Amino acid sequence: MIEFVKVLEEKGIAYNVDGNVYFDITKAKDYGKLSKKNIDDLRAGARIDISDEKKNPLDFALWKKRKDESEPAWESPWGMGRPGWHLECSVMAKKYLGDTIDIHAGGEDLQFPHHENEIAQSECCNDKVFANYWMHNGMINVDNEKMSKSKGNFFTVKDIQKEYNLEVIRLWILSTHYRNPLNFSREVMEQTKNGLERMYNGKEHLERLLEICEEREDGDISRLVELKKEFLESMDDDLNTADAISKVYELIRYTNTFDENTDLKVVKGAVKLLSDFASVLGLLYKEEDDNLDEKVEKLIEEREEARKNKDFKRADEIRDILKEMNIELKDTRNGVVWKRV
Repeated sequence: MIEFVKVLEEKGIAYNVDGNVYFDITKAKDYGKLSKKNIDDLRAGARIDISDEKKNPLDFALWKKRKDESEPAWESPWGMGRPGWHLECSVMAKKYLGDTIDIHAGGEDLQFPHHENEIAQSECCNDKVFANYWMHNGMINVDNEKMSKSKGNFFTVKDIQKEYNLEVIRLWILSTHYRNPLNFSREVMEQTKNGLERMYNGKEHLERLLEICEEREDGDISRLVELKKEFLESMDDDLNTADAISKVYELIRYTNTFDENTDLKVVKGAVKLLSDFASVLGLLYKEEDDNLDEKVEKLIEEREEARKNKDFKRADEIRDILKEMNIELKDTRNGVVWKRV
């Protein structure tokens, strides 16, 4: 991080004021291009402190000198201090991903000033484009209210997983465009769970038809071709997974009209298309397993044996394996009871 700041200082883009090193935003080409903010407008709205040591109110700290002994600090050419807020991200990106990264993502609240300052310092240091694509996600709401610890409505994926399996959670996330706020509620999760069930029912319907349909002369795959085109257009439109998922539901509704008289070629085409859609979205990956009960019982026996031998690490590993199989365990006085979730 110190070397990064030294490069900017040598280029005349950073300046030292009594141990604080600032980035001069007037030296950054197109500052504000990500957030579409104009420097003059930002200056007009900036709070001016008469004691401010910066050249410009919008200049940001690359290195901050230590105020007192209670603050963490490291030795540097400018004295004892620590990196500024934005610096570590640019330096880590440069070290592990190179001067230019393909996709940079983050919350919408970080677009300005954090990501704007990342661009400025990285592109001035490296003389290259910092990121080719930026993706800013919306925030998560709970029952249409902002999620926060102070409101007591904060939760994690592990918390939701106690009631809904990971595939339902994935579908819930993908059903909203990533730039929009994502709302969590029991009603929404139940709707998502039912939606996933409709997809699986549609998949099973097509698989049954594969066994009984025959090839005919009147097969028409034009609707399948249209749906594929529409799905790809949705994904190419700023990764619009919400619209892409609507095409999956359209495909299911369409194929639910198929029966034993449907041309086998059309059924095969629909099966392939549904598989392709699911593969892109990471859905419909569970397969029916005739030997599932036997596998689960063997794993439970192995877990019980591990617990008797006080090998709790292995016991926990087996529980995690079963959880990935969407099997929930419950320890009772009469032994372990399990169920599919």
